[in-house]
Amino acid sequence: MSKSHSNRARQVGWFGGSFDPVHLAHLALAHAARVQLRLDEVRWIVAGQPWQKSGRRMASAPDRAEMVRLMIGGEGGDPRFVLDDREMRRDGPSYTLDSVREYQAERPEDALWLILGQDQLAGFTSWNGWEELVERTGLAVAARAQDEVMAPAALLERPHRLVKLTMPALEWSSTEARRMAAEGADVRPVVGDKVAGYIARHRLYSEN
Repeated sequence: MSKSHSNRARQVGWFGGSFDPVHLAHLALAHAARVQLRLDEVRWIVAGQPWQKSGRRMASAPDRAEMVRLMIGGEGGDPRFVLDDREMRRDGPSYTLDSVREYQAERPEDALWLILGQDQLAGFTSWNGWEELVERTGLAVAARAQDEVMAPAALLERPHRLVKLTMPALEWSSTEARRMAAEGADVRPVVGDKVAGYIARHRLYSEN
C-alpha cells in the first residue's frame, strides 16, 4: 500500500458527527486539523443512528450526508475532504469504534486521528469501547489558543495521544442553525449558501 510522503504513514482525520446540519464551524475545525496535523485526508463520517442523539427528531441520514457533500465539495472545496457513508449503511446505533475497526481492516497502514470538540472530549469516556479507541487512534481536540484542553481523568490514566488544535472562538452550532431555520431566519451566516439552500428547499427544520 502506498504512503504519502515516502516512509511516512498516511495521516487521516476521522471527523464524525450527526451534522444536523453541518455548519461553518465544522468546516473551520476540519481545515484546522488538516493544516495543523498535516493530514493527507479528512474523512467526514455521517452518523446513521447517533446513539447519543436519540432524544430528538433529526433530519434523515441521506439529507445530512447531502448537506456535508454540499459543504465540502464543488469548486473551491478541499480535495482531501472525503464524505464517508459507512455508518449510514450499517444497521443499528453508530459507534465510532465499529467504524474505526472496519476502516483499519481496510487500510491498516493509515494513522487515524479523531477530530473532536472540547465538549466531545469531556464525554469521551462514555463512548462505547473508548479504551480500545484510544489504542487505535490519536485525539485531536479543538480549543481556543488561550484555553487548556480538559481531558477526563479516566483518559489521562491510560496511554493516549492527544494534541490540541488551535481554533478561533466560533459561536456557530447545529442547535442555532435548526432554531434559525425553524423561525424562518437567514441561516446562510451559519451554514453557508449551499447548505442554506438545501435546508430551504427541503424544509428540513420547518415547524410547519
